[in-house]
Amino acid sequence: MLLEKRKIKRNLPESPGVYIFKDETGKPIYIGKARNLKNRVASYFTGTLEGKTSRMIEEAEDLSFTKVSSEFEAILLEAVLVKKHLPKFNFQLRDDKTPLYIGITKETLPRVLTFRKTQLKLEDLAKVYGPFTSSSTVRTVLQLVRRAFPFSQHKPSGRVCIYSQIGLCNPCPSKIMKSKTEAEKRELAKAYKQNILNVKKVLSGKGNLVQKNLEKKMKDYAKTEKFEKAQKIKEQLELLDLISKPYISSSMYLKDPNLVEDIRKKEIRDLREKILPYLRIKSLRRIECFDVAHLAGTNPTASMVTFINGEPDKSFYRHFKIYIRNTRSDTDMMKSVIERRQLHWQDWGTPNLIIVDGGRGQISAAKSASLTVPVIGLAKGRETLIFKTEKGFERLPLPESPAKALVQRLRDEAHRFARKHHHNLVAKSFKSSHT
Repeated sequence: MLLEKRKIKRNLPESPGVYIFKDETGKPIYIGKARNLKNRVASYFTGTLEGKTSRMIEEAEDLSFTKVSSEFEAILLEAVLVKKHLPKFNFQLRDDKTPLYIGITKETLPRVLTFRKTQLKLEDLAKVYGPFTSSSTVRTVLQLVRRAFPFSQHKPSGRVCIYSQIGLCNPCPSKIMKSKTEAEKRELAKAYKQNILNVKKVLSGKGNLVQKNLEKKMKDYAKTEKFEKAQKIKEQLELLDLISKPYISSSMYLKDPNLVEDIRKKEIRDLREKILPYLRIKSLRRIECFDVAHLAGTNPTASMVTFINGEPDKSFYRHFKIYIRNTRSDTDMMKSVIERRQLHWQDWGTPNLIIVDGGRGQISAAKSASLTVPVIGLAKGRETLIFKTEKGFERLPLPESPAKALVQRLRDEAHRFARKHHHNLVAKSFKSSHT
């Protein structure tokens, strides 16, 4: 290949942007984003590359880049360029289970939703953004934008949604439709549609235009002494300013220069090597992780998340409502969930390994359910694996490693999924107690 590390260090800026590796014909073969272009691209030429990453670098004969003002812009630009060029080494975007899109519906009060590629044709959409390389990227994008310009993800109903109470769906379409007068309805609908217009502009990379319009409105309101409205726009401008600053968590970007598939293989291989002294296990193709969530024993629920070849497969995610009464015991709840899971070996599939969030108690609970699949615990804090062997309980603190990255992702996803369902149950309980 023609690319040289020395040349890269000389030419690339230390700023956010998008880089494009090209083959000898000038065709893009891989497009990536970076919070620091120089460091990110240089990482491909320091250390060991594996599998498809190594082949990609071997085929690369040229490199171009586009410098942007923020990581947020880099995310949006990467999605646009990948969609346009379809580089062959951005292979994860060709799997319909992986790429995610943000879509805005054509409804009178449009919703902002996420879609898989196969779902795009099922909705009547006014605008589509993406594909985005990961679900965490999409969540971060929408969280940032929604704080500045609240939008709805539901159709109008008889009740105002819970997100309206925390300012993320404001004005809520349900509230708009229940307006007492036509004048109030028009005013609220106008405000909501303005939010959607601003969302479209920000996702199209035109945040600077939104900023200028808001600044003008704020000054106009201040001149006419409409200080409450001026203050509200000031808060929107501050949130919009946050979007343009490089504060997005570095966890969004893989520090390892290898492509995702190679990284996942490395993680699985490392985890298997670490647990082999404690468990004889041939494959880690399918790993399931379980977590329990409750508040002092109320509204208890549990989650099961499934990773296939190191990647989450949400078609195998499950929620379990806990039916045990008068208990706050996580271990009793875990035993109940594992017993129910085993009833579905045939229709849901059988994992190679089960990880439970917790230590000795959770492992003992799982094993007491006559579990026939290998199980280990993951204790919080220093990320320690817990095994139950013939010698008793044994602990394996995980150093910074590919294995640690994999089990952390599994545990965090199980926790997120459990908390999501728990919060839904709490919200339903709250509503029923106030009706």
